[in-house]
Amino acid sequence: MTTLNKLEQALTSAKGLQSDLKTFSLDTEDQQAQQMFNQLSTSLENTVQLLQSRMDFVTSEEPQYLQESMGLQNQPQNNASSSLTSNKDHHSLK
Repeated sequence: MTTLNKLEQALTSAKGLQSDLKTFSLDTEDQQAQQMFNQLSTSLENTVQLLQSRMDFVTSEEPQYLQESMGLQNQPQNNASSSLTSNKDHHSLK
């Protein structure tokens, strides 16, 4: 798993937790609990922004992470075409 994948996973988890905290705040009538959940949600928003900034930095400094992430979908096709090429080369050598 690449650094970018780990950051994406952490960002998704943080956003999910933030959403849960907002829901908890809405679901309770306890003012102290609402305040606590809202503060935690706000704090997590800062974390989400920092993770997003780090992802942006990683992809700008290490573009291969972005290429790898996007290239995984095309990888089986590329492998198939390269094996066809190597089979052609192998037959032409005989």
